[in-house]
Amino acid sequence: MTSLEATATLLSLRVAAVAVLGSLPFALLAAVRLARGGRDALFLDALVHLPLVLPPVVVGYGLLVTLGTQAPLGAWLLETFNVRLVFHWTGAALAAAVVTFPFQVRALRLALEAIDPGLGQVAQSLGLGSWARFRRVTLPLALPGLVAGAITAFAAALGEFGAIMTFAANIPGETQTLPLAIYSALQTPGGEAAAARLVGLSLLLALTGLLLGEGAARQLRKRTGQALGSRR
Repeated sequence: MTSLEATATLLSLRVAAVAVLGSLPFALLAAVRLARGGRDALFLDALVHLPLVLPPVVVGYGLLVTLGTQAPLGAWLLETFNVRLVFHWTGAALAAAVVTFPFQVRALRLALEAIDPGLGQVAQSLGLGSWARFRRVTLPLALPGLVAGAITAFAAALGEFGAIMTFAANIPGETQTLPLAIYSALQTPGGEAAAARLVGLSLLLALTGLLLGEGAARQLRKRTGQALGSRR
């Protein structure tokens, strides 16, 4: 690979990692709220899954008109904290986080809903408070879903194109991730070989991420089952 291609690869890994880690606490909160149900759960569920049905370009445009330097919120962030997300790699991470957020929430919600409510009731009868029950019972049992959702979101973030292109642009060395580098290579005369290399690398990274996610989730489910069996 050329230095530009290597930079795009490393930037993609950085953007995907920041996107997943930064959105994970919010995904956990949303999943807990959805798993509990309630009147507003239907609206929250629709809001969380909206990036899955919207074109990524629309997501990027929404971020642009909200957090751009000419937008009230974006101008306030720039003037007050000197934070500029648009046309910056952190903006690419934010765009990837918004698009892949539903993957984490869905995996976590399914894991939380699969937990036997009786376990929490037993923990409560032993004197554990709500936070202690969540930390010592709920969260360990939901860990396979958390890991699987995070790695799936990471793999999806590696392939995000539309939202990043619209909000952060295609700036080599700053916001040009692997998909954007592939696009640029295809627009360049004689760039087919570079595009083919980057496509192969993208496939390898995505497949590796999915396999690691599934393997980690299986191992955690196995360990959780063994721990519950030993306690019984």
